[in-house]
Amino acid sequence: MAREQLNGAAYNWHAFAERQDLAAALAGHVAGRLTNAIAERGTGLLAVSGGTTPAKFFASLSSIPIAWNKVTVTLVDERCVPAASARSNAGLVAANLLQNAAAAARFVPLYQEAASIEDTSETDSRMLRSLPWPLDVVVLGMGTDGHTASFFPDADNLEKLLDASSEMVVLPVNATSAGEPRLTLSLARIVEAGFVALHIEGEDKRKAFESAMGAGTRKPIRAVLDAAERPVEVFWAP
Repeated sequence: MAREQLNGAAYNWHAFAERQDLAAALAGHVAGRLTNAIAERGTGLLAVSGGTTPAKFFASLSSIPIAWNKVTVTLVDERCVPAASARSNAGLVAANLLQNAAAAARFVPLYQEAASIEDTSETDSRMLRSLPWPLDVVVLGMGTDGHTASFFPDADNLEKLLDASSEMVVLPVNATSAGEPRLTLSLARIVEAGFVALHIEGEDKRKAFESAMGAGTRKPIRAVLDAAERPVEVFWAP
């Protein structure tokens, strides 16, 4: 396995030659963090992202034999689509992560059908406040536009989404580039996690990340790294 590591002020960069190597390494880090959390406080809280990138990571993580019955899994963000939709993050997690040993984990989704996005965000915020915050682990993704979670550059409430002092747990998102309306954890909840990982793949994502790290940039991913309480661990493979 070829691996390089570059360090930035707000992040640690881990690069792998193969995506499967990345998936296995990231899964090992996450499982270790959850195991430590369970040992320290009797439970682990994990938030994961959707999209096309994390399937291999989910499969690797699902087979690691930790105390999954003491782990709660939720989502970083979600599209407002039914779980049966191919675009549902909940569906992706159910099919790829909540399998094998990880089938014993508790899963808390974000999207609720037959409710407005505003009402759902309020209900989610009330419901998720009962979870054992802060997050032990959050695994983020990133688009080539620099968005992470559902912090889209063209979101009509971007300033509120990126408010590091917000007391909201879940916020609604309306952005033309997002397609469907979405629900997302607030930046405030993400950046307080004990372990924040960014999982990206492909040269286009690497270039987008490097651009976002440039002086004077205002991309949402940069806002997360700037606000994070500890360096973000960036995992990348071509």
